[in-house]
Amino acid sequence: MKRKLIAALVPGLFILSSPATAQQAFSVKPLVEKKVAELPAGDLFWRIDTFESKDQAQAAAGPFGLVAESEGKVWLFELGRAGEDPKGGKRVAEIGPLPRINAAQYLLRINEAGGPPGSVTSVHTHPGSEAFYVLSGELTQKTPHGVARVSSGQTLVGHGGDVPMEVSSSGSAELKEFALFVVDSTKPFSSPAHLH
Repeated sequence: MKRKLIAALVPGLFILSSPATAQQAFSVKPLVEKKVAELPAGDLFWRIDTFESKDQAQAAAGPFGLVAESEGKVWLFELGRAGEDPKGGKRVAEIGPLPRINAAQYLLRINEAGGPPGSVTSVHTHPGSEAFYVLSGELTQKTPHGVARVSSGQTLVGHGGDVPMEVSSSGSAELKEFALFVVDSTKPFSSPAHLH
């Protein structure tokens, strides 16, 4: 009972519980976000680079770039075309093409997420696209379209807006990942859903 109360008071925790299994917390924490009025033209990709300093990353960030510190590194997450130079940083990953959406205003957000093996989110949707970069462990995404698994150093392009999904830590080690979003900022960021 005490564990349930603590989980309910900590924002960003999703809990799966059933009588047959122990509760496992899947943590989701916004890392950085910004709103933009338009998206870059053409196919959209998230480019992930690391930099020696936050100042260098900020100088390299364009209008669709987000800079954050995590896991002892400085990261630049930039939305744009595939294959563009890292502008002084070190390219870590490029994820795309992403499903496009149309909105009056867009929210670009990077979440840090993960949890111990067996942890899982509730079934939910987002009003736009989500992509993943796995830092450690293994991530499984279940949707009506099937099941996808990615491990440390790998990426996954999620489905378009309003597709029900469940994300879990499915490996033998703790999952740490970045979830990268392009969503309609005028709609709720996340909504409860059901998988059929």
